[in-house]
Formats: sequence, structure tokens, C-alpha cells
Amino acid sequence: MAKRRITIAIDGHSSAGKSTMAKALARELNYVYIDTGAMYRAVTLFAMKERHILNGVVDEEGLVVDLDRLFLAFKYNPATETSEMHLSGINIEKEIRTLEVASKVSSIAKIPAVRTKLVAMQKRMAEGAGVVMDGRDIGTVVLPDAELKFFMTADPEVRAWRRLRELKEKGKATTYDEVLENVLHRDKIDSERAVAPLKQADDAVIIDNSNLTMEEQFEFMLNVAGKRMEI
Repeated sequence: MAKRRITIAIDGHSSAGKSTMAKALARELNYVYIDTGAMYRAVTLFAMKERHILNGVVDEEGLVVDLDRLFLAFKYNPATETSEMHLSGINIEKEIRTLEVASKVSSIAKIPAVRTKLVAMQKRMAEGAGVVMDGRDIGTVVLPDAELKFFMTADPEVRAWRRLRELKEKGKATTYDEVLENVLHRDKIDSERAVAPLKQADDAVIIDNSNLTMEEQFEFMLNVAGKRMEI
């Protein structure tokens, strides 16, 4: 049976494995992968560098004024075989993956002007089919008409252990308690923010991967995608 190219939206809680699964699906299907979380992390790093976050307080007005100077782009790195985040032409992929940035990203992501700017960019990136995009509001705000939507979640403790392992593999020094606190904090802010809160789309396929292996998740998602792609 012939296959059509579709748009796949993946939403869910922080550290639920959205990016890992999105990258794997995009690679398998030969689709474009768009990491919206990296975009919000990039804005957060931009705010930190421009001193719009001081002592834990965000200068929203100052950041909004400077958004016109924000230039983001994904550029393919043949060495890693992935598209990496660039800010004003500089590769910031490693910088945006720190716990320091992660602890501040939800406060930046809830600012209306930031979301408006990035959502517009994401919609442009996703024009046409053959796209996998992951984030917090993809199926509800960015791509409400996506042919396939997933919502990924897992117990906070499970997500914290996964995140801790990932950080340690990258040489980042932190503790389980610090990571769990960050996970719970991001869940609260993401779910309670006034603009585009984390929300499951009514037509999303729910995946609780607390007790699933990565292989089991991937095979399930690939199977669902295959059925949606059938003409």
C-alpha cells in the first residue's frame, strides 16, 4: 500500500524522551526533525547572556525589546549527524543542554512575546509534510492539524533518573535531588502558565513510558505512524 508523507507532533512532560523518539522517527522515515525545546533553551541562553535574568528574576520587558536581535537556526552537523542549534551564527548546542539553562527555560517559555515569535518560526519550519516536531504545545497550538499526535509522559522519578544519567554522560555534575526538583518545577510552570500551557491534544496517542524500553516505544510509535501514512 502506498505511503503519504505526514506531519507528526510529539508533546509531553520534560525528560519524557520526546526528543529521543522524535529524532529516531525522523531518521527512520527520512523526515525533517524540529526540536522546539532547543529553541526555547536558546532564547533562555540569550536572556542569560544579555543579563535579562539576574538573581533568578527575569526582566521580561528588556528581553522582549531585544527579541528583534534574536537569530536562531538549525544547522546540520555531519560529525554528529544531527541538526544543532545556532544563535547568531554560533553553535550553542552544548551550552543549552546544561541544568542551569534547564532550570530557567520554563520561566522564559511562558512569556507571551517569546512564544509568539517562536511559534511563528516553528510554523514556517513545518510548512509542507514530512516533519516531526516535539515540544509542549505542538499538537494544540503549533500544529493543531497534524495528521499524527503523540503525548509522552512518565513518572517524575523515572524522568529524573533518566535526565540525571544523560547529564552525567555529558560530564555535568549534579545530583538526583536537584534534577527531580527541576523536573517537578518545570512540570508545574509548563502546566500552569497562562499562554499555551502543556496540554494533551484530544486526538493525541498517549504513551506512558515509565516501564517501557526505548525500543518498545520506538516500535509502537513507528507502527502507529505507518498506519497513519497509509493512503
